[in-house]
Amino acid sequence: MAEASREHDRCVARVPIFAGLSEGDQDLVTGLARPLLLRAGEEAYAGSGDGPRLLVVHAGRLTVYRPAADGGERLLRVLGPGDFTGEEAVLTGRPSRDGVRAVEDTRLCSFSHRELTALLGRHSRVAVQLLASVAARLGEAEDRLDALTSRDVVARLAGYLLGLPVTHASDGPWVALPIPKKDVASLLDTTPESLSRALGRLASRGTIVIDGSRVALADPDALLALAGE
Repeated sequence: MAEASREHDRCVARVPIFAGLSEGDQDLVTGLARPLLLRAGEEAYAGSGDGPRLLVVHAGRLTVYRPAADGGERLLRVLGPGDFTGEEAVLTGRPSRDGVRAVEDTRLCSFSHRELTALLGRHSRVAVQLLASVAARLGEAEDRLDALTSRDVVARLAGYLLGLPVTHASDGPWVALPIPKKDVASLLDTTPESLSRALGRLASRGTIVIDGSRVALADPDALLALAGE
């Protein structure tokens, strides 16, 4: 029980919407959190009968996707530790339109719609922070839409690579693709074939060096110029 409580504490402390609460209020939030473990490939809402929930990633990674009309999937976001999803469903009380799948074994904290609604009624600061997070997501969606409609695949790829966490090594900076290349293609609204060609173009220019899922940023300035940043 003590270990579960510490797990919840870490989840609550990681989430920006709870960060401004007092220690006592964070303890109240901790009491609402339920631990959840998803194995790689497992769906978050599969078989769930307890209604809309806010999901907070403690360790691991999730993909958030939306089913497409052609029977495929449209990848929306990739979530890591401290990220969360389900805020729209929690605010409206309606089931989420999006699917959530674990990329790898992932530990989560889960909050129900009923309990979070009561919490928002008692703590206006949490409500304001949650609204701010929704506004930030909306801004990100608008930026992404602008990038998809105004930039080619190479430029979108350059921006994506620059947005990944960078590891600095003796041979220069590099990033690791956190998801399979087919999912990167979906995220960038292109095909796997077009993504492969874009990666090949950047590699042939000496801008990047590809080693499996590891991509060395051989010329970061060139990537910045391509991304228009």
